[in-house]
Amino acid sequence: MAIRLYKAYTPGTRNRTVSTFREITKNKPEKSLIKQKHSPKGRNNRGIITSRHRGGGHKKKYRIIDFKRSKTEIIGTVASIEYDPNRNARIALIYYQDGEKRYILYPRSLQIGETIISGENAPIEVGNALPLEKIPLGTAVHNIEIKPHKGGQMVRSAGTYAQIVAKEGNFVTLKLPSSEVRIIHKKCYATIGQIGNIDASNITIGKAGRNRWLGKRPKVRGVVMNPIDHPHGGGEGRSPIGRTRPVSLWGKPALGQKTRKKKKYSNKYILRRRK
Repeated sequence: MAIRLYKAYTPGTRNRTVSTFREITKNKPEKSLIKQKHSPKGRNNRGIITSRHRGGGHKKKYRIIDFKRSKTEIIGTVASIEYDPNRNARIALIYYQDGEKRYILYPRSLQIGETIISGENAPIEVGNALPLEKIPLGTAVHNIEIKPHKGGQMVRSAGTYAQIVAKEGNFVTLKLPSSEVRIIHKKCYATIGQIGNIDASNITIGKAGRNRWLGKRPKVRGVVMNPIDHPHGGGEGRSPIGRTRPVSLWGKPALGQKTRKKKKYSNKYILRRRK
């Protein structure tokens, strides 16, 4: 993937960058693999906003992605590489020998016409899915299961990969993109390679309207609100927040406060916490 730079023709194009979309080979999604996507705009079942700063944006259809890679021992051919509006990674359309079509996350360097396969005896090649116990040490993997047969839940963002560090007993040690080191059961599946679209993190939005296209509404700092609207609000001019530490709209500690539950069941599987 490459990034296209704009000259400052207008204030909105100054510092704006977009993807060139060179790797995209098909413009319209596979009809059998899309479904309607309802956008709740941050509201719950009673219509009350529970997640702020969401709403608007372009209409989308959801692409059904095969995170489980459950079609084992059947060869699939990469038919196309497509854009997915629901994630920053690209997706690849796979034609299997039995006639079924599925979408998978597009791994970097996978080419049109190449074949992939899932299963315990699959070769160690980009795009193939295997149990962690069958993958050599030092291999880059993505779309990793946390529980066997549940489907990949970790390392699914553009340009990310995890590295297999060690194997001991029934568990495999992984170093995740966040620098966290944790152990996962050896029967969990993972896909070989790094996810494509590696320059996604380098894109500059350029103007507020582009965030509105993505369904993101404006955020307002607490210090510019009134005291009744936010704990940081009030005061004359540019006044400090007036507290010993920053807090959220509801008075809870914010900005750097760890929010993970101290008694979460999976804490015992984390060898080194993320920074």
